[in-house]
Amino acid sequence: MKPWARSFYTGRTWEHTRNAYAASVGGLCEKCLALGYITPGAIVHHKVHLTPANIDDPSITLDWSNLELLCRNHHADAHRHIERRYTVDEMGRVISI
Repeated sequence: MKPWARSFYTGRTWEHTRNAYAASVGGLCEKCLALGYITPGAIVHHKVHLTPANIDDPSITLDWSNLELLCRNHHADAHRHIERRYTVDEMGRVISI
């Protein structure tokens, strides 16, 4: 979790929203369900990714139309396109980009 998002993600408002949303979709990964698979959801994901500029906007952070419950695999897929801050060099050392 990024430092600028810590207070949001550890707050009660997000906890209640996250739990209510997950219950409303039956606790199943929405992407898997669309593909015909029954997989427990693990992470309530923001379709519009949170940034320092929108972290205080409840229409982004708490609106159910911006949320989806995903399994860990689909959540990783949703974040795969985000630019990486680190990489590994040929010697296996982690270096910043």
